[in-house]
Amino acid sequence: MLLETIDSPADLRALDGNQLAQLAAEIREFIVQAVSVTAGHLGSNLGAVELTLAVHRAFNSPRDVILWDTGHQAYTHKIVTGRRAAFATLRQAGGLSGYPSRSESAHDWVENSHASTILSYAHGVAAAIERSSAPDRKVVAVIGDGSLTGGMAYEGLNNLGHSGSRVVVVLNDNGRSYAPTVSRLSESLTRIRLHPGLKSVRSKLEEALRVLPAVGPLAYSSLQGMYSAIREVVEPPAFFESLGVRYVGPVDGHDVLGLEHTLRQAADFDGPIVIHVLTHKGRGYAPAEDDDEKCLHDAPVFDPAVGPTEAERAPKGYTQAFNEAMLGIGEDFPQVVAITAAMPGPTGLLPFQARWPDRFFDVGIAEGHAVTSAAGMAMGGLRPVVAVYSTFFSRAFDQANLDVGLHGLPVVFALDRAGITGDDGPSHHGVLDLALALKIPGLTIFAPSSNGEMSVMLRSALDLDGPAVVRYPKGAARVVPHGQVGAGLDARQITAGDGEVCLLAIGKMVEAAEDAAALLAVDGMRPTIWDVRVVRPLDPAMIADAARHALVVTVEDGVREGGAGAFVAQTIADLAAPPRRPTPPVLVLGTPTAYIPHGKPAAIHAQLGLDGPGIAASVIGARQNAETAASVTD
Repeated sequence: MLLETIDSPADLRALDGNQLAQLAAEIREFIVQAVSVTAGHLGSNLGAVELTLAVHRAFNSPRDVILWDTGHQAYTHKIVTGRRAAFATLRQAGGLSGYPSRSESAHDWVENSHASTILSYAHGVAAAIERSSAPDRKVVAVIGDGSLTGGMAYEGLNNLGHSGSRVVVVLNDNGRSYAPTVSRLSESLTRIRLHPGLKSVRSKLEEALRVLPAVGPLAYSSLQGMYSAIREVVEPPAFFESLGVRYVGPVDGHDVLGLEHTLRQAADFDGPIVIHVLTHKGRGYAPAEDDDEKCLHDAPVFDPAVGPTEAERAPKGYTQAFNEAMLGIGEDFPQVVAITAAMPGPTGLLPFQARWPDRFFDVGIAEGHAVTSAAGMAMGGLRPVVAVYSTFFSRAFDQANLDVGLHGLPVVFALDRAGITGDDGPSHHGVLDLALALKIPGLTIFAPSSNGEMSVMLRSALDLDGPAVVRYPKGAARVVPHGQVGAGLDARQITAGDGEVCLLAIGKMVEAAEDAAALLAVDGMRPTIWDVRVVRPLDPAMIADAARHALVVTVEDGVREGGAGAFVAQTIADLAAPPRRPTPPVLVLGTPTAYIPHGKPAAIHAQLGLDGPGIAASVIGARQNAETAASVTD
């Protein structure tokens, strides 16, 4: 196999066209086999194989800087930069990251998995290189697969054009992102515009016109006007070139040699240039090509002979519960609309979209816009539900705070994948949302602990006059009897203990708290357990009960600094204001303020002491510390 001979980008340059085609096929088969075992991003990587080979043949990485937006399309990049043997550990604890990773390779510059950022990185890297001792190094930014729907991409593009930075932007247009008009004429113009001979003739003609007596400036201006008119009429680059960025394309993204030739010529351009590359997401693997929704953008573990089944690909757990709740709510409340940022499938909104297409809005990878647009809808009398991953809520915090919160608007944020998410690593753990949401005045915060809570909490959130968050984890949801489902803004007491320890558990952590209580019972302790349900406003009855205990322990699947536990601790401490009695100490358990590597959620929770044994150990440790302190005082 050719693939076994490729250990670095240099190994690609000796291959001819037939060998490159063979290598591309082998890489696709390798990626399908690897992802079928570990799960991961499939369609996006299958579509970028030839593109990646061409980039690495045309440029000299890592001396030349290759930057990847939406790093989920970088598997081939990892393979040809010496990491093929590690793919058995892809997205496994201690193994290969599913995204570029600076700790893995000198070829990875940006640990990027949040889209639309790479042009800003490129602008900064190019500025540094231009001022370095090696200003001839090239900067290549690969963007696309939806990332050109994000506003930050246009900010970066604008500044590239303004600064004249020498950056080659490879726009991977796989039909899921911004796509300029495609025509045979524009393809012909591309070949002509890049031809070195024509560029030379054009430069000579422009110079000759400039020096013509009397009419030179007018003739030169007329020539430039002719260029502009042609571009406006027959070419899509008018948009790019109005920003000062040269446009070339479209180019066949599955023709390695043709794309390589285009890239080599573009590398000589003295300024920013966009190469518009047409690719097919999921190319070469029938199950991905036949997936109309997302070309198997991401895939679970599956049988590579048949691809993921419908059941394997369907939303599960809390996402499925949200899906079902939204359908019921949509029937009952015609003013409810759903908004998402390029994730109708992963957030479970496809059935809502199918049932009420005129009440569904997919704004692309533009979370900030989604939130402010929702604010406008709420101002007009609609009841918007904004469904995004928890990790992406941070991208819209300013809008949630000032555009929704400041105006007290009834917008509901449905934050999927809250807490430790696992295999996608530090960029995708949803551990900041509770801390962020608590900083927005008047925002009600719900955290379901079971499947049955989802519909109840969504309906409660929509009954409010102001904004609300419903945050829920990735994966399986507990199924509990109807009697174990709460109501309204009330907390739910699960067990009444002996007054020594009170466990206040949030969302998914309720199950872990119950496991801890069972372990503590072996030592003769009978903790009180509350399902907090609503982090703000906290149930006064729950707080009053907790304050009667010798020790209060809060447990959350989010950062403990400034998070829900800290909010509970402050609320209990406020009870100590005169003439109230002293309040108990509060032990806050949660995730550290750290970038937590990828791994299985259960294993990460165990490492962080957020499973049953870990919580029990923390309670015993706190009790022992209290006893030691008391004996010292005596």
